[in-house]
Amino acid sequence: MSSAPDSLRGRTAIISGGSRGIGEAIAVRLAQAGANITLLAKTTEPHPKLPGTIYTAAEAIEAAGGQALPVVGDVRDDDHVADAVAQTVERFGGVDLVINNASALDISPTEQLSMKKYDLMQDINARGAFSLARAAIPHLRKSDHAHVLTLSPPISLEPHWFDSIGTAYTVSKFSMTLVALGLARELAADRVASNALWPRTMISTAAVRNVLGSELVSRSRSPQIMADAAFAVLSKDPAAVTGQTFIDDEVLAAEGVTDFAQYRTADSDDDLELDFWMVRGGRGLRTHTVDADGARLTQHLERRRRLCGVRIRLCGVRIRLCGIGFRHRRAPRRPCAGHRRRPPATAHRTPRTGRRGRRTARR
Repeated sequence: MSSAPDSLRGRTAIISGGSRGIGEAIAVRLAQAGANITLLAKTTEPHPKLPGTIYTAAEAIEAAGGQALPVVGDVRDDDHVADAVAQTVERFGGVDLVINNASALDISPTEQLSMKKYDLMQDINARGAFSLARAAIPHLRKSDHAHVLTLSPPISLEPHWFDSIGTAYTVSKFSMTLVALGLARELAADRVASNALWPRTMISTAAVRNVLGSELVSRSRSPQIMADAAFAVLSKDPAAVTGQTFIDDEVLAAEGVTDFAQYRTADSDDDLELDFWMVRGGRGLRTHTVDADGARLTQHLERRRRLCGVRIRLCGVRIRLCGIGFRHRRAPRRPCAGHRRRPPATAHRTPRTGRRGRRTARR
């Protein structure tokens, strides 16, 4: 998966929540490639614990060589989203790239989470991603290089994740991924790519420091790794790369990057703290998706077809998960009916009675 260096020159991206952290890093990286950037964010005044505003991010974009359009607004407000898209089209002539970056984080268990916080996460994470992409679809269809990139994880249904990651946050982030995968299918005929991207490790941002603790900052990678991975995905031909859930270091490894020390704040890779729903490289299924035409498995799915006792069957152009339950630790595997061995042809088969009293052999 190699990137075309000039494929984003003159393109226009709209990014939600890009006033700091990963969103700002992606915006600056795209600006370095010559892209125009619209920022949709609320922060106009610096916060004591959250440095950076929509205006300082716009200055960084222009210093990197791009053009910036800061639009103050809330991704939860439909009018604000529509206005941001309209201003982008008026200023730059269209929309080529949508990056769903805005996200709220609270991993508290269900009993300790207020419904207000639940609604906040669903509205920003799931609904916000859906709303911004939806508003931009008419303009993405007009582009010859249209991408939607959503910062959300591969969907993993292994029960043990809920021991440390609250149900509400899980619902909100997995919903973002479903938006990404659903759009890939819906917009395939229009050559609009839609993918998800997630970091292998914790990323050193103000959110990590404030919500999860400052100790994790010293065991994280910098936002630049997500920026470089996003640039690599967004540079691809939309028809060739869509409907996938990417991990940042896997994307860069496919680009030929071998030394990831430049991104880490820890002394070694072994000291890095894994992000939610992640395992060490090469030890698990990374993606559970097919491309837009439904005919080709992703690289990682081809490499490994079984995880935690779940057998993945290739049924023509579909993937069917046979057996919903996941085997954990040493629990016995219970294959679904589709995988039980049929008895030999010579084995005795008990006849059964048909509806009209005829004795019929069981097939």
